[in-house]
Amino acid sequence: MNKIFRLAATAGLLSATLTFMGSSPAFAAGYVSSEPVAQYSGADRMQKLVAGAKEEGKLTVYSSLPPDDFDPVIRAFEQKYGVHVTVWRASASGILQRAISEGRAGRHEADVFETNGPQLEAMYREKLLQPISSPVLKSLIPAAIQDNNAWTATRLNVFTVAYNTNLIKKADLPKTYKDLLDPKWKGKLGVEGQDSLPWFAETVHNLGGQPGIDLFKQIVAKNGVSVRRGHTLVANLVASGDVPMAFGIYNYKVQSMKEAGAPIDWFSIGPAITQPNGVGVAHMLRHPNAAVLFYDFLLTDGQAMYAAHDMAVTNTTVKRKLPDVAMQIISNKDIIDNQAKSQALFDSVFNGT
Repeated sequence: MNKIFRLAATAGLLSATLTFMGSSPAFAAGYVSSEPVAQYSGADRMQKLVAGAKEEGKLTVYSSLPPDDFDPVIRAFEQKYGVHVTVWRASASGILQRAISEGRAGRHEADVFETNGPQLEAMYREKLLQPISSPVLKSLIPAAIQDNNAWTATRLNVFTVAYNTNLIKKADLPKTYKDLLDPKWKGKLGVEGQDSLPWFAETVHNLGGQPGIDLFKQIVAKNGVSVRRGHTLVANLVASGDVPMAFGIYNYKVQSMKEAGAPIDWFSIGPAITQPNGVGVAHMLRHPNAAVLFYDFLLTDGQAMYAAHDMAVTNTTVKRKLPDVAMQIISNKDIIDNQAKSQALFDSVFNGT
């Protein structure tokens, strides 16, 4: 009996191991632990993953990526391995809420989570994610690897300021946040209000804490800041001129629209706040082989497809389009630890609560 079978028998996880080895009784019976598959590092790892995934035949992914960005990756995986992928889409916070609710109820419908770093960190703390042993990790940038190894960054989301190039000249762009107190910005400012909390928290910290909060309150009081939810929505509002300038927007979304001919561009006031976002495999699930195979796929083949959509990917072997700006990579642990306080500050500044 080899090592993986001894470990599985000791832990009462033999059925999960048999699933990995190509049998299906555990899968047919319901949820299994992904640990035996996720931690296997034998020379035949990929061969076993592919065989097991083909037998499972399907996979469920919870993702907050827009369809235009994620669907090409899904189709490529399905075509390569013959595994059908079902995607449930929601905001990052919506995915976290559903994952926790299902987990506490003993339901484990998602095999893989592809979403924002803070939400993945929160899932780890709820013991919903399984650390992975994968040879692809050695090809990633250091910021992609988490201390807990329970999830891995597939891309870096770079928060920037988007502006309408027909309405605002590059020479007139603000160089500091204090410049936004100028009356010429009245009625022209917006902020993404769904996923930009990390940008706000880190920016306020960079501005000295309370002085930064006071400054943003002054900007809102003097010139107003429209709060809109969703990076794609806000980028479209900037391009249409409804919101000439907006904070906390992912640069890749703006860059893609710019390259498509939209009157939009981005810049950063100070270093661009950068958040590692990525993928995590569920600890309890139905399709362990397909889940780990998809995890590897996102960190290999999927990286080129992400890069084609102007995302800052994390695999160093892939030709990357990194933003030409200084990036300040945030700690998702700190974001989660201070989330309630940061949300209250954001609401007090932008929502008047």
